[in-house]
Amino acid sequence: MPRLSTRTRISTRTRISAVAALTALGTLASLGGASAAEPALNGQWAPFTRCPVDAPAMLAADGSDRTPQCVVSTSATGSIKLGKTTVVTGRTNLQFGVVQNADGTGTVVAPPSGALVADSATVPGGLLGLMCPSDIPVITGICQTLSDAKLNKITATMESVGAPYAFDQTAGVLKDMPIIALPVRIHLQNPLLGDHCYIGSASAPIVLRPKNLDYPAFGMTFFKGDGTVDEAGEMSRIDLTGAPQNDNGFAVPGASGCGLNVGLINAAVNAKTGLPSAAGNNSLTLNNAQTFLAGLTAPGTVVPDAGKVLARDWHSAVR
Repeated sequence: MPRLSTRTRISTRTRISAVAALTALGTLASLGGASAAEPALNGQWAPFTRCPVDAPAMLAADGSDRTPQCVVSTSATGSIKLGKTTVVTGRTNLQFGVVQNADGTGTVVAPPSGALVADSATVPGGLLGLMCPSDIPVITGICQTLSDAKLNKITATMESVGAPYAFDQTAGVLKDMPIIALPVRIHLQNPLLGDHCYIGSASAPIVLRPKNLDYPAFGMTFFKGDGTVDEAGEMSRIDLTGAPQNDNGFAVPGASGCGLNVGLINAAVNAKTGLPSAAGNNSLTLNNAQTFLAGLTAPGTVVPDAGKVLARDWHSAVR
């Protein structure tokens, strides 16, 4: 493969950096579901365990009009406030592919398992805190049974309900501008709530639009296709680290599908929690975000096979 001049290489780095900055979204509320077994990847590929390199849109990216990249954004701690309830969040892992178009727009490609995977969070106070006390007789009866800790405990799992969208490249390198939109719903799990208790839905999701509160630290590494660091490598990885992120502009719908008598349980949960909750009354805070983006250093040199080369390199790094 011919080497690029220093000027061309810097231009390529800058372009990849701008796209990577989009992903400084830290990834949102660390409420999430368990994922299927993920492959272990070598070296610089290690964080990109769910990149959808084999998706048709990624494979079809030619490296000229359409450039494929892999994105990972993680966060260890944070909090989310929905109505009157605040939950401390744990680990998050947001992964997706991006096809960067020549006109400056980007198309997000989500993994089959969904873009967001993270630890479930425990709702403070459990079911007692979520809907008790209540002036609804049936709910009062349920509240009186909740001395058992197993019956009282509620976990909240945030699930993707569609691919992220609405990239703003400029916002990724600035502060206080929404970077991306992530549609989600929250699954509340407890024996008395049943299996279908959600806040938000596929048709009416909670849409999170995180923004940087500070500029992330920037780093860049070049590596071979198999993940081994190499200054002359055909792959490059952007690291954006340490930026706190926030969204306080999203609305939250009421709960639905909760309990056998769903109408009564929904009403009790909504009344105690303060749902539905209009935009401005809710917030997401990520204390630290670690975001990584990998792509071909010079995609224009492998036209029209950039997507296929990216997939080949990713698979070569699987251990």
